[in-house]
Amino acid sequence: MKTFCGGANPTTGAPDREEESEEFDYHQEIARSCYADMLHDHDRNEKYYEGIRGAVARLKARGETVIVLDIGTGTGLLSMMAVTAGADLCYAVEVFKPMAEAAQNIVQRNGFSDQIKIINKHSSDVSVGPDADMQTRANLLITELFDTELIGEGALPSYEHAHRHLVQERCEAVPHRATVYAQLVESELLWGWTQLQPTEVGGLRLLPPPAVSRCAGAHSVCDVQLSQVSPASFTPLSPVCSMFSVDFSKPVSSAFQTHSSQFVARGSGRGQVVLSWWDLHMDPAGDVVCSMAPSWMYADPKGAPWRDHWMQSVYFLPEESPVTEGAELRLTVCHDAYSLWFSVQPHSQKDQQTEAPPPRPNCTCQAHLVWTRPRFGELNDRRRTERYVQALRSVLKEDGVCLSVSDGSLLPVLAHLLGAKKVYSLENSRMSKQVIEQVMEANGVTAGVELLEIRADHLSRNDLGDQQVSLLMGEPFFSTSLLPWHSLFFWYCRSALSGLLRPDATILPCSASLHVAAVEFQDLWRIRAPCGRCEGFDVSPMDEMVQRSLDFRESREAEPHPLWEYPCRALTPSAAVMTFDFTQCVPTQPISSQGSLPLVRSGRCHGVVLWMEYQLTDDISVSTGLTAPISEQGGCEWSRHRKQAVYFLRSPWQSSGDGGAALSYSFTFEPGSGDVRMDFSVGAL
Repeated sequence: MKTFCGGANPTTGAPDREEESEEFDYHQEIARSCYADMLHDHDRNEKYYEGIRGAVARLKARGETVIVLDIGTGTGLLSMMAVTAGADLCYAVEVFKPMAEAAQNIVQRNGFSDQIKIINKHSSDVSVGPDADMQTRANLLITELFDTELIGEGALPSYEHAHRHLVQERCEAVPHRATVYAQLVESELLWGWTQLQPTEVGGLRLLPPPAVSRCAGAHSVCDVQLSQVSPASFTPLSPVCSMFSVDFSKPVSSAFQTHSSQFVARGSGRGQVVLSWWDLHMDPAGDVVCSMAPSWMYADPKGAPWRDHWMQSVYFLPEESPVTEGAELRLTVCHDAYSLWFSVQPHSQKDQQTEAPPPRPNCTCQAHLVWTRPRFGELNDRRRTERYVQALRSVLKEDGVCLSVSDGSLLPVLAHLLGAKKVYSLENSRMSKQVIEQVMEANGVTAGVELLEIRADHLSRNDLGDQQVSLLMGEPFFSTSLLPWHSLFFWYCRSALSGLLRPDATILPCSASLHVAAVEFQDLWRIRAPCGRCEGFDVSPMDEMVQRSLDFRESREAEPHPLWEYPCRALTPSAAVMTFDFTQCVPTQPISSQGSLPLVRSGRCHGVVLWMEYQLTDDISVSTGLTAPISEQGGCEWSRHRKQAVYFLRSPWQSSGDGGAALSYSFTFEPGSGDVRMDFSVGAL
């Protein structure tokens, strides 16, 4: 049986009804699950094991039979730890069927089938009774239900239900407690991820719409590897505040709650952003702590554990709040069952008793629904904007007709401010059109720019006032793009519009090139590396399951990652491996490229990074990947605004760096599908 996967092809824009095997979704979910990341987190595993041993020992000391409920068991690792520590019986609950099957195999392989029962259900569907899933309530509750925001995966409702229906009173819990921390900061970098900033470039001043500046923004958390955000890029205005704790050994409520922490401002500035993380106390005394703090909170940052399943959170305040050093302030966090939001107020006991709790942030301007946080950052990148302004100045003709093809782009406004008398822009949605209309109004652009909700292949000369286009421009940026080459959609639009272009029309960018470099990842390799044995337990059935799913389709595909968050070293030079000429239409025949890159630095080659660079004019280019030359040691600086593509090698290659080995590559661009097919191998020369 086949499954049809509908939607639009992100590169060609054509309706996509690709026929897939009925197993496609199954294998895709497993291949991208990244369970290996958690199993490679030795700090997490070690702390859990220590907490479990202590909890079992306390129950045994009270003369109790130890019955464990392990919610979200995954591979069954924590249940096996519990049995090894002396637990008598474990009920291991896992809702994801493939993972439950893997856990069953792992438990059997390690000889624990008689003491661990795998239950393939959501914990809220588990029943207790003589003929039910659990014969009796548990007295040790073990869970791993957390996400970067702590509660975003439904930890509170799951704990609430478990205490009501599945565990005994006075049970032990591992973890025993979680504490959420927060720090108020000022940061131009981070604030630029939620607010469009006024920009002055080349004599132009671009203002944000008042509605955007007043908007509280999207309420969803921004999860990020804060260790890669330098402390130099923000100013702390408060100490690190302990906001609230949850004791998992007692009944838990998922109802709305608010908590406040009073502090004295440690500096003056604009309160804009709250940085937040949490830690887990695995025991009642708090002696065994697993912390999610960023590395710059450690005395030795290099000793901080790396994890990608739990990162840190950035919350944007609804509006900037002026802060004066020495002022007494109050940082407030509200949470429901699944999310948190913050606000800051002057400290007053009287006000605290009468104030209504701060409402959840809600976007009223639509910009936060059109532009993602990286997109806000990209639009606020002054150096990047300067390049587009320089390029536009060099190609604009006063009497020309400009057509912009990009989603939610400021290029049409910039072109008009630079003197273009008539500019058209194709917008992918009504909401995107309305946001750009707000930008136009804020900058006095009342005529000369016309926004069209028309697909490129449906545009006619009549839509352009019976005029031909002299400048076709794009960033290019499209909200449907996941991988770097998906922005080749601009090329397909250019081809569809060829009949509307003047014979001497300028195309900006005039071309694009696909670049690659082989790299050694500092930590990201863990999400794909097999585990084999974890804390003494054989978890290889999970490795085998993941590899089968990767082999099903994804092992020869690249995946998107924001590499500024994941440090790596380049072991080869970077190189352009394919070029796409936008001055010509998309060819009918495939484009192929083969070659090799020498491994010139020592290290462990984990994979290949791919990105696009756009040649705006002959001498002005924009990169979506490397933003500076590779350093002598192989250090890489990556764009924060776009995700790069990563192709993981099935087996890492140890490079001696003497040039005696090379990365061989083969690429084929298929015009019909827009796919870039690739293959890599590493070997001695």
